[in-house]
Amino acid sequence: MELQIIAKDGLFISDTVEEYARKKIGKLSRYWPTIGEGKVEISQKKSKLPQQKFTVQVTLDSKGTLIRAQERSQDIRTAIDSVVDALTRQIERYKGKQYDKGRGISLARQGAPVTEEESTMPQVVKSKHFIVKPMSQTEAICQMELLGHDFFLFIDAAGGNSNLLYRRKDGNYGLIEMEEG
Repeated sequence: MELQIIAKDGLFISDTVEEYARKKIGKLSRYWPTIGEGKVEISQKKSKLPQQKFTVQVTLDSKGTLIRAQERSQDIRTAIDSVVDALTRQIERYKGKQYDKGRGISLARQGAPVTEEESTMPQVVKSKHFIVKPMSQTEAICQMELLGHDFFLFIDAAGGNSNLLYRRKDGNYGLIEMEEG
């Protein structure tokens, strides 16, 4: 696995911490061997809460499937351990869903009792259809604000590609530009 480690906010990362991150995150390929590359962002923020001093965010790419986790801690190594645990849980959950999906079998359809975990799984409960119109990013932001949504799907008038505009936690906007692959 090719791993890119980035220090943000002027933080210096020692070679031992970088080696520790590579070792711990590299072990995730045991659970999901198709992980080709990953990006680790480590930052340090001044916080009133000491347990939120260091932030470690990891994004893994497995043939186009992205898995991302972020954890905070008072120590870099603890944050790395926590993010690896979170990624392990996500990978196991994803692989479990893929396994069940691949079999095409639902326990409920077989007459087996539905477990409590299955009954609390989120489901699509509403579906909407709407016409997507070409517009600029500025128009899309206005539409999103008028609707009071946290995201907005539109076609870029300049490029003709589908884009997803979303509101970030910091109050700014993010844009996902979709391309056919």
